Amino acid sequence: MARQSPFDLSKCARPNILALEPYRCARDDYKDDGTNILLDANENAYGPGLALGNDGKLLNRTTNGASNSSSAIDVDLLGLNRYPDPHQLELKQGLCNLRNTHAHTPKTLTPNHLFVGVGSDEAIDALLRAFCVPGMDKVLVCPPTYGMYSVSAQVNDVALVKVPLLTHGFGLDVPGITSALSKDMSIKLAYLCSPGNPTGALLKKDDVRKILEHETWNGVVVLDEAYIDFAPEGSSLAEWVTEWPNLVVMQTLSKAFGLAGIRLGAAFTDPAIARVLNSMKAPYNIPNPTSQLAKAALSPKHLEVMRKNKDLILKQRDRMLKELPKIPGVGKFLGGTASNFLLVEMLDAPAEKGGKPSNETALMVYEGLAEEKGVVVRFRGKEYGCLGCLRITVGTEKEVDRFLEEIKIVLQSIFKGTGKVEPKEEERRENEANAVIA
Repeated sequence: MARQSPFDLSKCARPNILALEPYRCARDDYKDDGTNILLDANENAYGPGLALGNDGKLLNRTTNGASNSSSAIDVDLLGLNRYPDPHQLELKQGLCNLRNTHAHTPKTLTPNHLFVGVGSDEAIDALLRAFCVPGMDKVLVCPPTYGMYSVSAQVNDVALVKVPLLTHGFGLDVPGITSALSKDMSIKLAYLCSPGNPTGALLKKDDVRKILEHETWNGVVVLDEAYIDFAPEGSSLAEWVTEWPNLVVMQTLSKAFGLAGIRLGAAFTDPAIARVLNSMKAPYNIPNPTSQLAKAALSPKHLEVMRKNKDLILKQRDRMLKELPKIPGVGKFLGGTASNFLLVEMLDAPAEKGGKPSNETALMVYEGLAEEKGVVVRFRGKEYGCLGCLRITVGTEKEVDRFLEEIKIVLQSIFKGTGKVEPKEEERRENEANAVIA
């Protein structure tokens, strides 16, 4: 028999945590049974950017990872009884080598400019804890944008100031942002996403500069470049942190590198901010296997694989840009094409019959693809400026073949009058889909 206790969770836990709407991941809605085509989480469909064998195994690896093969990945399994390197200098140098393009500055990044964490999410949270006093300070975000900024802010009891992106092209509203920063000195961080998620739009360098140059605001610009390797060469502003002491540039190995499973993110910033973040982190936040796989991925042999896979994705992205508009019921592409996904309108009728962007249609397509066809995309229609939109990750050639075929069939079925969503059911589905913010 359970013991009696006066414990009351509602009176013990922090109110902002009890009110939290948790982050929902792509797999929360449709579980992968091994047969689905997953075009929902912006993963790299071509797999890890590593030179693996045809069986997907590490090449020529012995028990302790020793190998004389130039393409082998040395994962020291016998060393797992030891705590990992707390400083990760070799890994940080590899990241610096990748981003020292000198496209934006003659200065050079060093490991002193870096914090590495468990995905970019650790940096998002660490920055909030470092710069924002709970219940007092605020952060600025520009919707539509990545949902973890708001989730982490609520966890830390930090209020949001929202300055939406421009409706045409999803660029920064620079006057709106600078005005908000001038009026409210409690704003300590401005989270900007480039290329944007879910917009796929690359922010203009000059717009970012104008915010960094704000004359009175004493805060930090956080530029999230998770998808930067799908953008044109030289787009990353990571090395710009050597010029701007109030800039943080976040990156990840989850997207172009195809290493979402190792959870490795990086924050490039001024050494002073890097010292703060590194002082706050858990002593051994990066596991040995993660570090070893990441270092391998940053070596020339494996970077060659990453770039080859990236080129295949860009080819399929261009194909989708060409073929999707030919399907009746598909509307405009919103945002940009600087990422491995596209933001696409679904219409309530074919365009030639006066079709308009429709959340009802988008929800029916989203559910029809997943439940009937085994093709999973993301509904984004409840986000600012994204009426009727699906976010579709670019897959392999065979996956794109099937996606294009199935979405055409689903839309044809909808326009024939089948699969009608009743008003109450439509509202329920919109609310459920809106809770998924990845």
